[in-house]
Amino acid sequence: MRILHTMLRVGDLERSLAFYTGVLGMTLLRRKDYPEGRFTLAFVGYGPEESAAVLELTHNWDTDRYDLGAGYGHVAIAVDDAYAACAKVTELGGKVTRPAGPMKFSATVIAFVEDPDGYKIEFIQRKTAG
Repeated sequence: MRILHTMLRVGDLERSLAFYTGVLGMTLLRRKDYPEGRFTLAFVGYGPEESAAVLELTHNWDTDRYDLGAGYGHVAIAVDDAYAACAKVTELGGKVTRPAGPMKFSATVIAFVEDPDGYKIEFIQRKTAG
């Protein structure tokens, strides 16, 4: 068994695709409209669905925003340099909500950014050998 994808409901699919592909550097893997159901599914990620977990962005055509609720936490992404990743997000117009720095009670460097719908994305800096 393996995790295939995590689904996020988004209010504006084009805005979300611009964020995930243009700001976070993911690839649009596939997209399909379901006119009878009035929704679109778009899958984005850093690798093919056959071998990597991806995000499913679900856009219900008649809904432009969602209440994220208290149960959602975040999606985590490994990065080589959390400081540089935050600088790039800021440069591309994204929102950094917690600048890169050591996690409380740990030396692990983390940061948080927010997608256009308010979903939190955590950057976790990969440990370097040494």
